[in-house]
Amino acid sequence: MQLKKKKPPVNIKAALTIAASALLGTIPKTVVAAENTTKSKKALQDSSWDFESALLFYSESDRVSAAEAILNGQKTFENDEVLNLKLTVDVLTGASANGAAAQPNVQTFTRPSGKGSYQTQVNETPLDDTFKDTRVQFNAQWTQPLAENYTGSAGVHISKEYDYLSLGINGNLAYDFNQKNSTFSVGLSYFQDTFEPEGGIPLAFASMPAAFGSSVDNSDKKADFNASRRIDSDDKTTADIMFGFTQVINRRMIMQFNYSYSNVDGYLNDPFKVLSLVDSTGIAQDYVYENRPDSRLKQSLYAQTKYHFEQNIIDVSYRYMWDDWELDSHTIDSKLRVPLSRQSYIEPHFRFYKQSAAQFYQPFLVELNTLPEFASADYRIGEMRAYTLGIKYGTTLSDGNNLSFRLEYYRQDPTDAGHKALGALSEVDLYESVNAIIAQVTYSF
Repeated sequence: MQLKKKKPPVNIKAALTIAASALLGTIPKTVVAAENTTKSKKALQDSSWDFESALLFYSESDRVSAAEAILNGQKTFENDEVLNLKLTVDVLTGASANGAAAQPNVQTFTRPSGKGSYQTQVNETPLDDTFKDTRVQFNAQWTQPLAENYTGSAGVHISKEYDYLSLGINGNLAYDFNQKNSTFSVGLSYFQDTFEPEGGIPLAFASMPAAFGSSVDNSDKKADFNASRRIDSDDKTTADIMFGFTQVINRRMIMQFNYSYSNVDGYLNDPFKVLSLVDSTGIAQDYVYENRPDSRLKQSLYAQTKYHFEQNIIDVSYRYMWDDWELDSHTIDSKLRVPLSRQSYIEPHFRFYKQSAAQFYQPFLVELNTLPEFASADYRIGEMRAYTLGIKYGTTLSDGNNLSFRLEYYRQDPTDAGHKALGALSEVDLYESVNAIIAQVTYSF
C-alpha cells in the first residue's frame, strides 16, 4: 500500500459532531466548512483510504487488564459519500470483584461454571481470578448527502465475546443552515444483545451452591447447582435517540449541545455478581445472586466547547446523566493542545466523574431483614468519584503520517452511599479504591 500525504485536519465543528454522535454509535455528516473551500472535486474523486490504528493497554492494580487493537479505515467517494469501517479486538484477563463483602476470615466461592472454587484471604475484597474474555467488534458506517444542506448516515454493529453477542443498527440525519455555521442532527440506534454466561442464568437471590466435580459422588451438588439456574441464556434490547446542535460562534470558537434518551429492556443483571448475606455481627452466612429491574430509562445532557487561541486549543465538555434507577452522574472532561513545533504537540488531559448510587445498591444484605425486591452490590452502580489525569504527545512524520502516544492514570473511589457497616464489616475495607494505568499508541496513515 502506497502511503500518501495527509489531508488537512478536519475542522473542529466536524470533530464535535462526530464525537457527540459516538454516544449512540452513529456517525453523522462530517460538517465541512473552511476546508472544503480548498478541496476540489478532483481531489475527492482521487482520494484513497485513510487509516488510523491504535494499540491500547489498560491495567488495574491486582485486578483486570485489557489489551485492545483498533483499525479504522475511511474512504471518501465522489459526491462526498463516505464509507467508514472499524475493527476492534480486545483481550481481558485478571480478577474481577464478585460483589461479596470483605471478611475477617477466609472465604470460599463457587466458580461461575460450578466446576471448582476459589478463595479470598482475610480482609481482602473477593475477586474472581478466572475473569477472561476476548471481544471482536466490527462497525460499518455509510454517510452521504441526501439533498441540499441534508446529510444522512446509516451503520451496523456486530460484537462477539465468549458469552455475549451484540447486534445493532443506527441512522443519523443532519441539517445545515445559517450559511453552514449551524447544524441540527438527530440519531437513532437499536441493539439486540444475547447473554450466554458460563453456568447459565442464576435465579434472583438464589444461594450460591457448592462446587461440584466430575465424580459420581458429586451428582447431588451438580443437581443443586442446576436448581439455582433458571435458563441458559437471556436477551436485552436498547433503543436510543439523540438530538444534537452544533454552532460556530466565531472563527475561533465552536460549541455543541446534545440530549439523549435511552430505553433498555430485558436481562440487566450481571450473572456473575453476588451479595453477602450477613448476620447481626457482620459475618457472612451465605452468598446470593443479585437482582436488578428488567428495564432502565436513561437521559443525558451534554455540552462541549472548543476554543482556538493564537496557538493553543482548549476542549472542555460537561455531561449530566440521570435514570429511573435514581443513579445520576456528572462528568467534566478537559484537554489543552499545546504546539511544540509545526509538527508536534502535547495535550494534557483531566477528567472528573461523580456518580450517585442506584436506589437498589446494597453493599451487603442482613439475613434477619426481609429480602428487597431488587439488590446489587456491584460497585459500578454504587456511589463513587473517579479521576483521570494524563498527557498525550503527537507528531507528524516526514511522510505526512501521524503518530501519537498517550499515558494516563485513573483512580476510582467508591463510598458507602449511606450504608452503615455492621460489626466485623466496620473493620474491613468495603469500598476499596481502584487504580489503573492507561497507555495508547496511535498511528494514522
